Amino acid sequence: MSSSDPDTWFRFVRAHRCLIREVERRLAAAGLPSYAWYDALWGLESGSGGTRRMNELADVMAIERYNLTRLVDRLEAEGLVERSRASEDGRGACASITEAGRELRKKMWRIYEAAVDELFLAQFDDQQQRIFSDALERAASAARTSGRQA
Repeated sequence: MSSSDPDTWFRFVRAHRCLIREVERRLAAAGLPSYAWYDALWGLESGSGGTRRMNELADVMAIERYNLTRLVDRLEAEGLVERSRASEDGRGACASITEAGRELRKKMWRIYEAAVDELFLAQFDDQQQRIFSDALERAASAARTSGRQA
């Protein structure tokens, strides 16, 4: 890459960090928990029946299992999720969002959505959003595929 080319990777990482930092700031200002809580609650709520196996939730959130376990411990202590054994084999663990978890996620979404609309989506027209979204999906797919082949 020549020095006159844009550093797309660095700009993407920096933008992501800046946006998440601002989402976190806005959530805290509203007296709400961190973005990680939202991500976990949405990961569960978007699963079949509001439930996912823990390894599936870690994949959906793109985080390591040990980090997820600690996060779910905190969410469970707050009554936002419940854990159970997987019905298929009894060995795997599942987490399910509770009604309190759904209510909190919806409150958090109002703050999160406004930040995403204002700070991210408003920077692109519809065509640019489609192109960027497609490019990000290709990159994520390449990373997932690469990880499975390693």
